[in-house]
Amino acid sequence: MSASLEIPVAVLAGGLATRLRPITEKIPKSLVPVAGKPFLAHQLELLRSRGIRRVVLCVGYLGEMIQRDFGEGSAFGLRLDYSFDGPQLLGTGGAVKRALPLLGDEFFVLYGDSYLPVEYRPVAEFFHRSGKPGCMTVYRNAGRYDTSNVVFRDGGIVVYDKKNRVPEMQHIDYGLSLFKAVVFNTYPPDQPLDLAQVMGGLVHEKQLAGYEVRERFYEMGSPAGLAELESLLQSKSP
Repeated sequence: MSASLEIPVAVLAGGLATRLRPITEKIPKSLVPVAGKPFLAHQLELLRSRGIRRVVLCVGYLGEMIQRDFGEGSAFGLRLDYSFDGPQLLGTGGAVKRALPLLGDEFFVLYGDSYLPVEYRPVAEFFHRSGKPGCMTVYRNAGRYDTSNVVFRDGGIVVYDKKNRVPEMQHIDYGLSLFKAVVFNTYPPDQPLDLAQVMGGLVHEKQLAGYEVRERFYEMGSPAGLAELESLLQSKSP
């Protein structure tokens, strides 16, 4: 068990999860059962084991169901807060912007369908040493588990683009990032915003640090990913 980390984690759990329909027509993706319990339970247990003690769930679609089932997080040894999108979907970046009052000066951001068996403390320490306001974790994927979207060279993010692929892209956005809140100051509140746009802006300004992780990622945002994660977690359960 890792020593506790003061930095909170924003979990982006507000999407419509269209790839998992019909499962997600009546429940949000975070509540989809995996290996006998809601995916979010696995995610929170993993975060707790990595020293995380505060989580802000950025929710939208059917978010009230998550709040009803998970409450303030005491069952998981965590403090859980909720930030609701409101009348319109804000996207990954807009949801983070809206949650800033709950997150403070710096925070991790984690996708709501990611299961990442990585240690958080070394990422935080690297982020602080970098002196940059943003940090993306990357994995040398070489197109294996998903489409690579990062050119990572000499310890830096040279290109990050989810739409325009170039052959030099051997790495992928691992799904865990770290930001200082000031990064979001220039974006208007309560407007749709993609986190990829925020990251792209930081890359352009050479202000996005890159931390390479060795552990592969798992996700449950697609039927194939869900089946693979189910198999992994079933094998770990007693």
